[in-house]
Amino acid sequence: MDDVGAKSKLPEKKEGLAFMFRALRHRNYQLFFSGQSVSMIGTWMTRIATSWLVYKLTGSALLLGVVGFAGQIPSFLLAPFAGVLVDRWNRHRLLVVTQALAMLQSFALGALALTGLIKIWHVVALSVFQGVINAFDMPARQSFVVQMVEDRNDLPNAIALNSSMVNAARLLGPSIGGVIIAVVGEAWCFMIDGFSYLAVIASLLAMRLAPALAAGVETRANLVEQFREGWRYVAGSLPISRILLLLALVSLVGMPYTVLMPIFANEILHGGPNTLGFLMAASGVGALAGAFFLAARRTVVGLGRFIPLMAGVFGAGLVAFSFSRAIWLSLLLMVATGLGFMVQMAASNTLIQTIVEEDKRGRVMSFYTMAFMGTAPFGSLLAGSLAERIGAPNTLLLGGIGCILGAVWFARALPRLRVFVRPIYVEKGILPEIRTSIMRTSELSVPPES
Repeated sequence: MDDVGAKSKLPEKKEGLAFMFRALRHRNYQLFFSGQSVSMIGTWMTRIATSWLVYKLTGSALLLGVVGFAGQIPSFLLAPFAGVLVDRWNRHRLLVVTQALAMLQSFALGALALTGLIKIWHVVALSVFQGVINAFDMPARQSFVVQMVEDRNDLPNAIALNSSMVNAARLLGPSIGGVIIAVVGEAWCFMIDGFSYLAVIASLLAMRLAPALAAGVETRANLVEQFREGWRYVAGSLPISRILLLLALVSLVGMPYTVLMPIFANEILHGGPNTLGFLMAASGVGALAGAFFLAARRTVVGLGRFIPLMAGVFGAGLVAFSFSRAIWLSLLLMVATGLGFMVQMAASNTLIQTIVEEDKRGRVMSFYTMAFMGTAPFGSLLAGSLAERIGAPNTLLLGGIGCILGAVWFARALPRLRVFVRPIYVEKGILPEIRTSIMRTSELSVPPES
């Protein structure tokens, strides 16, 4: 999680953008990256369109929270068991199915909105459906990255590029979505999103995977037994459990700021859908900057210290944003929140993927999904309820303070976590100089043969 007092042997220095995008030299990952980049723009268009549609239909902060809850609660309920199945099933085939189902969900939203038949219960029901898809899709997608990148040294870069892709879409999607909503309405955002899934489905079908990589892990253990094994592994790993606890806290009290953005755009900053799009895009700018920062890093050594630091930046950004009444200041603060949350989330993902045992990857990433997406529905519901009573600014203020307190807690635990992570880094060759030193010491301690 840190340099633990030692210097790792870094790759030879390479100048230019090639090093930042080194994971793209793997054909399968290149295909996935290109297809997913198109699809994610559509996804972010749908997110902003859904929020604006719900607020237009109801004018209720509580119902904004209810829709957020409906879309995310399946991840909390299903993700741990979905992770067991992800470890068993063919992840590539599973991703094709989840993307096809997500495409149908977007087309259904678009058709209902275009015909003028859409009601709030339609949005809630289709959000639940998308949440069920995400419960399987997210751990499968996170685990599948390892199968697309043959050189494990490029895995941190691939995870960082994934984050850069998501946040580039987060920058473009809301901006495009805001314009489309203002010109032709929310329905066309949903329809465009539906068509965008064709790109990622095509990229998945074009991949060439070795049968051994594509297949799941054969086991006679039942689902409950495998779930318990995964839970014991996560609970027994101090670094993984602490990382997931902080991520869950930040997702619970901090991430619901996105649910409240329509209120800030309309009532606090006196704007419209374009203002909402600009606020979300500003958050995407910060997140994209953070993703490029991580992509430029040459090693995971030292990455742990950024987890509490960026959780604190995220919380401080939310606190300051809650007091802002000027659009220019709010946009700047959204950049800070996007940077803080993205780096904390992606650094957590990278470290977990680095230290996890391969046969438990799907289950551990399902707990990551549960921490990241599974706690957010309770936060959305809580944020919507609080905003009805104490207002959106005060709700955001409390969430920001909670993130800061979590960052302080994790920072105090960091020295202990380094002790646990160091042997794993040595075993995996991430700290090769230390490994060589240990091997030499062991050789010296063995008496010579007679």
